[in-house]
Amino acid sequence: MAPRRAALDEKSDPGQDDQAASTAASEKSNITPAVPAWRLQLCQNVNTKHCGPGSSVIVKLLAFSLAMIGGPIGTYYLTLHTIFKGNSTFAGATAAIMANFVLIAYVVVAMKEDQTERLEAEKKAKEKKGL
Repeated sequence: MAPRRAALDEKSDPGQDDQAASTAASEKSNITPAVPAWRLQLCQNVNTKHCGPGSSVIVKLLAFSLAMIGGPIGTYYLTLHTIFKGNSTFAGATAAIMANFVLIAYVVVAMKEDQTERLEAEKKAKEKKGL
């Protein structure tokens, strides 16, 4: 492998890195948070647009995650002794069907949300052209 050559505009002074490090150390660092504090607070009113940009997405993800865990397990134990009289094969199949229902519902909600965002973007673009 060939050694790296210094570019024409680079300085080959070995003390240059030390000078840059001391300059950077003397500057005050920016420690402001990446997300403003008002976005970190929980929303008091769900209908307001003052929530964080992804807060509704996180709530939906958590809700569907809980449904994906609780739905099939609950269905299994609910149908095991009440409907299928101890037949775990049919109860397991019913739980698998329930998991598919939850998954399909998540995909449908995600597609509707994506469509809503697209329609809002088109509406804003039309308003911007009108002004």
